[in-house]
Parts: sequence; structure tokens; C-alpha cells
Amino acid sequence: MSPGFSTTVKALKVCDWQLGPGQPTLVMDQFSAEDFHMVVDDRADVHVNSKDGRFYLGWFPLGRPGADGEGWKIAVTGTTRVPGYSISFDTETPADIVAAAVTQVLETTRPR
Repeated sequence: MSPGFSTTVKALKVCDWQLGPGQPTLVMDQFSAEDFHMVVDDRADVHVNSKDGRFYLGWFPLGRPGADGEGWKIAVTGTTRVPGYSISFDTETPADIVAAAVTQVLETTRPR
């Protein structure tokens, strides 16, 4: 490798990025049976709902039926005054990233 190439790589800040789905347990271990319902369906998709029904997480290892490559779906139901939201990640999104998003969503909850 020439000296100029090394300098160029540093200047471009070339990095190795985490790729691949990783370990879904990083996401699923955040849910307790005390606060959430978990169902594994006949396709081996996993569905997690909060006991009040306002939070949903779906993990679709082979892709969500009817969606293009969607592997994770997070949804929070809104209220009559404030709309809810949803977040989707594809099947190859690292579980660490999905886990971080789930952590942030769960940290925003507060009892009524």
C-alpha cells in the first residue's frame, strides 16, 4: 500500500460497519412476561404486545408477509389527540440497532 493511499483512507474515515441481523435476543430480552404478551406464530414470527395493547413489536425473520424485506415492526398506538407512530427495520438490520430503538421507546413510557 502506498503512503498516499493510507492518508486517503484516513481522510475519508473509512470504517467497518456492523452488518447482518445479529442476535434477536438483544431485543427480546427487554420484555418481561409481567408487562408484555409474547406469541410465536406458525411461521416462527414473534409478536410482542404491551398488556394495555398500545405497544407492538413484530419480528419476522423471513420477512413480514406483504412487505418488502421488513424484518422488524415497532408500533405505538396514539390517542384521540396525538397520533401514534411506527418504525420498521429490514431483515438484515443488526439486532443491536433494533434493541437500541426499543430501549428508547420503552424509556418513554410512564404509568397512567
